[in-house]
Amino acid sequence: MSVIDFLSLNPQDAARHIFFMREALNEAILCAETGDVPIGAVAVYEERIIGRGRNGREKKQSPLWHAEMEACEAAAGALGRWNLTGVSLYVTKEPCVMCAGLIVQSRISECIFAIGDKKGGGCGGNMQIAANPALNHRARLICGALEAECLELIQNFFQKKRIK
Repeated sequence: MSVIDFLSLNPQDAARHIFFMREALNEAILCAETGDVPIGAVAVYEERIIGRGRNGREKKQSPLWHAEMEACEAAAGALGRWNLTGVSLYVTKEPCVMCAGLIVQSRISECIFAIGDKKGGGCGGNMQIAANPALNHRARLICGALEAECLELIQNFFQKKRIK
């Protein structure tokens, strides 16, 4: 299973993905204000946001505090179950290998991410975990929704950090 290019989607699906990716981008913007790399996520079930997350590794001093982890934890609480079948996860940057493992283990149905990560991505950028045919679960993966906006946010964050 390969990653689907956002530009190949029909207009109705594209509009839905843009709407929810904008919510993930809003989480990333709030994250940038705390000094963490601005990555945001939302978990969506039956067209409702049931979980939100922001990168918080610096703020919480925890290697586990990724946006995807927080959004999935909230989604599991909202649904009252660990199995997140039927949930779509929107993330401003391709999930890392740890979070791609979370996608598999929690049975996320699809993951839509704005920008790929050739160095650390676990959804096809560096390695394929989230849709690996050798594993017991594979998520549908879509890349490119609001790519320019999410990339600009991260680039500006690191540019300001280098100036300091």
